[in-house]
Amino acid sequence: MTMSNTGGRRKPPTIHDVAREAGVSRGTVSRVLNGGHYVSPTAQEAVNAAIRKTGYVVNRHARSLITGRSDSIGFLLTEPQERFFEDPNFNVLLRGCTQALAAHDIPLLLMLAGTEDERRRITRYITAGHVDGVLLVSSHSGDPVAQELCEAGVPLVACGKPIGLGSKVSYVAAADRDGARDMVRHLLSLGRRRIAVVTGPLDTPGGVERLAGYREVLTEEGIAYDERLVVSGDYSRASGEAGAERLLAQCPDLDAVFVASDLMAQGVLTALERAGRSVPGDVSVGGFDDSSAALAARPQLTTIRQPYDRISAEMVRVLLAQIGGEDPAAVILPTELIKRGSA
Repeated sequence: MTMSNTGGRRKPPTIHDVAREAGVSRGTVSRVLNGGHYVSPTAQEAVNAAIRKTGYVVNRHARSLITGRSDSIGFLLTEPQERFFEDPNFNVLLRGCTQALAAHDIPLLLMLAGTEDERRRITRYITAGHVDGVLLVSSHSGDPVAQELCEAGVPLVACGKPIGLGSKVSYVAAADRDGARDMVRHLLSLGRRRIAVVTGPLDTPGGVERLAGYREVLTEEGIAYDERLVVSGDYSRASGEAGAERLLAQCPDLDAVFVASDLMAQGVLTALERAGRSVPGDVSVGGFDDSSAALAARPQLTTIRQPYDRISAEMVRVLLAQIGGEDPAAVILPTELIKRGSA
């Protein structure tokens, strides 16, 4: 590193230092830093070695003035702030997206917008160009954020298929309906016939698709759909507990509950225990996600595994491709039935 003329402090290495160390032109270094186009493998390796040796770090502010990009991505959660800390799935997705972007040396900015005012502020911030694209982790039908970002031309990838936006928005989703079908079939294989369901919010893709899978299997098996066996929750533990209490009051003869998230399933287990129902003896319980909540439950939950590592990696891949000029894309990943003690 070079020395300054004041106080002997070391100045950070520059692109000129890298070029001199690598024995190439400044333009070659610049091309390597911007994707390696039109650079020979030998020159690229020399530049990368020089970067490691000099400790050069890209000046993102200077680059953004040239490229018009911020070199950062937003991770947007349109849920109340407390939900981020309660639901383990959000943290898993955040970690996975952060790791996937780190491979491209791109930072991820966490944005929480659970109220109308917060959504307005965040939308203004995003559309002002402070991030190059957005990973939208929760989207409800009628939520204007995704629509406004699309209309503003902001590259966007949603986790789960956004309701009402057609093919305008890229998304990456687990096969929610197939996962629900697998769980209901498993409960039927145990001899259960009065299978209740605690759905997710029915203005979200997961809530709609998992309920649809439940209904499809009942129809295939010739079992009448009973609305008294269906209650909706909001993916929180408290809503699962309240939902189970309603189900027990409406249908005390239920012998299984399919719950659309592991966190809600924890609440269902609490309500069943309070009512004196054993699990899985009296009532089998199946969750969805295979989150840390499934392992923390007692008994541990039989559940549907969502491939969160792949979901986060694909969300980043699709978003970076869209920022690079590609058209919107949809990716659906398979789920897996995981059998444990609750069913």
